[in-house]
Amino acid sequence: MKKIIPVIWFEKDGEKAAEYYASIFPDSKIKDRVYGPEGNLITMDFVLGGMDFCVLNGGVEIEKNPSISFTVNLSSKEEIDRIWKELSPEGKILMPLESYEFSEYYGWVQDEYGVSWQLMYGEKKEPMIVPALLFTKERYKQAENAIRKYTEVFEESRIQNLYYYGEEQLIEDEDALMYGGFQLENQQFSALDSGLDHPFTFNEGISLMVLADTQEEIDDIWYQLSAVPEAEQCGWLKDEFGVFWQIVPKILDEYLRDEDTDRAKRVMNTMLKMKKLEIKPLEEAYNK
Repeated sequence: MKKIIPVIWFEKDGEKAAEYYASIFPDSKIKDRVYGPEGNLITMDFVLGGMDFCVLNGGVEIEKNPSISFTVNLSSKEEIDRIWKELSPEGKILMPLESYEFSEYYGWVQDEYGVSWQLMYGEKKEPMIVPALLFTKERYKQAENAIRKYTEVFEESRIQNLYYYGEEQLIEDEDALMYGGFQLENQQFSALDSGLDHPFTFNEGISLMVLADTQEEIDDIWYQLSAVPEAEQCGWLKDEFGVFWQIVPKILDEYLRDEDTDRAKRVMNTMLKMKKLEIKPLEEAYNK
């Protein structure tokens, strides 16, 4: 089964941010690191609330925004208060922590690194953390189409529920999606439309990385999702809805973490020349 992992882009502070998050959320830990030829950290894998994440030090600044946020489902108001106090002092409060029609206790905050978190009180849920895609600006009213597209592309996928704004919400576009829950590769996601005048939409600040076992899987996903040829680089693609993905062979992480730095450097240099990643040339570079 393929795995889909949120990747958070940083200029150079990814390691610091990952350690910060792992200190805040329960059931969290730091996993593996990948270093470049000069000894600089490139990626770092970690777990928050039992869910896999990755940070990428890309060397340039890309501003992160709430178009992809993370809903944190917690059954303790005290735990919500604790996490909120950690995330909010240097951040930006998007929705204050209080009671809403849809939740007895809820708050939305963008932390000091630009990553957005929605803290939600209720019965204990698994998984604790769910990526949430917000369709704004020219992407407004595309949430349902995106859900249907993604559940066609990925295996072990299904649409769980679709709720529309409707007349009672006093929104002109009654068919806009107020909330949609869905699974891809048995992983939980959500999506919704917002017709408000948001200054942001999807960008590379937060992307979704797909770890594939075979070249056939990479090819299949790539050709179904990639919609902007000029965005294709080093396994990255941009889909028709503006969401950025990385389609990556699982073996690549092993190659790049090899203690033989010459091997790892050859693989890295080979990868940097590619658009869609090809396992065979990477394997040849590793075994050269």
